[in-house]
Amino acid sequence: MSISIPARALPLLLLAALAGCGVVPKKTQISIHDPQPVVQSDAAWPQVATQLVVQRPLASRILDGNRIVVRPQPGELQVYRGASWVQPAPDMLQTALVRTLAHSGKLDGVARRGGSIAGQYELALELHRFDADYSGGGNPNTVLEVSAQLIRTDRNQIVAHRMFQASILANGMSAHDVSDAFEQALAKVTHEISGWSLQTLHRQP
Repeated sequence: MSISIPARALPLLLLAALAGCGVVPKKTQISIHDPQPVVQSDAAWPQVATQLVVQRPLASRILDGNRIVVRPQPGELQVYRGASWVQPAPDMLQTALVRTLAHSGKLDGVARRGGSIAGQYELALELHRFDADYSGGGNPNTVLEVSAQLIRTDRNQIVAHRMFQASILANGMSAHDVSDAFEQALAKVTHEISGWSLQTLHRQP
């Protein structure tokens, strides 16, 4: 006795057979990490009667993505398998700064570029490092390095610039441990940039 199978059903049967034999690869599970830095306003931060626009930080192609970057040895960059950020690192930094400065209540207004205000000043940023450094052996150091410039927009003039850096040792080697350490590093840098920006703007004539 022979059984005829419609031609259109063959691909489906073949796929089912391959899946049963383990030939079809299983879907890789990806963990999504969303650092939520908590930054408290400093009582020493001055009140400044001006509006500030926070630009999206510039970054290299590998940092301007959702993959978690690791540095296994000096001069080499890789990414975690099966783990990613909920948004690119430049967006995380910009969001943290806008939120911190807005919640501080120390400015007349703060927004992203393209937002609802045209600030007298802009905060321009470049993200140089946002990686988990394994080159020292053991648990990785999460390193965040940012250069910042305050620009007076009506004159297109840089009134101040500075480098900021944070390095936090992770409690373990997993992507979750690294994400927690990045959250702390992001909070530290955000606090320092916010305070520096307000102090610098306060000194402007």
